Amino acid sequence: MTVDLLKRAGWFIVFVLVQAVVLGRIHLFNYATPLLYVYFVLQLPRNYPKWGILLWSFMLGLMVDTFSNTPGLAAASLTLLGAVQPYFFELFVPRDSVDDLKPALSTLGALKYSYYSIVLVLFYCLVFYSLELFTYFNIMQWAYSVVGSAVLTLVLIFTFEIAKSSR
Repeated sequence: MTVDLLKRAGWFIVFVLVQAVVLGRIHLFNYATPLLYVYFVLQLPRNYPKWGILLWSFMLGLMVDTFSNTPGLAAASLTLLGAVQPYFFELFVPRDSVDDLKPALSTLGALKYSYYSIVLVLFYCLVFYSLELFTYFNIMQWAYSVVGSAVLTLVLIFTFEIAKSSR
């Protein structure tokens, strides 16, 4: 339990720093920004307490907001993602699987993990950019931001998953 908490806290710090120092400064074509910190919430195991998922999600979003000057956007969006993640993950897991199953390419398979990741990342990007723009006056900018950020984020997530499964 303590080792898992320390590992998770270490990854928490890594994701915040990578997003704040490197990825937060990337804006491809002024629309697409990689949001890799979403991967932290996607990786929470099946038996993790829901209050713990919400707490990790909120704290990660709050730290990202602090460093990227987006007051409350990442915290609200990531907390909503944390609330949805356990229920959505249950759709892809067989009932007789182990309780501490982690969502990964190696445990779910390529197709199920792809659906799981794509839907949750797209959901996060929809919520995040809807709150950021807070209007649909310029719908094309919103759509480009959602799709571009989701694609960049998914490319990074699948790169990490493939590298992790090849070890």
